[in-house]
Amino acid sequence: MKLYASDNSDLMEVSKISKDDNNLVVEGTIMGAMPIRAVVKPAEVRSVFKVMSIGTLFHAISMMFRPSR
Repeated sequence: MKLYASDNSDLMEVSKISKDDNNLVVEGTIMGAMPIRAVVKPAEVRSVFKVMSIGTLFHAISMMFRPSR
């Protein structure tokens, strides 16, 4: 999975998401060069609903069923 900056350049390429106890571990590279291993705690996963509207949540879910552009 790739994350892009606002100018459409590669920001991060996620190579693996795994579980570690109660956390999620996201591994990848930033800007094509710097390896990173980030830990996402349960409270942070729950907090996504504070910053995402219900409409945005449904849009994100529907994106899984759309063709890529």
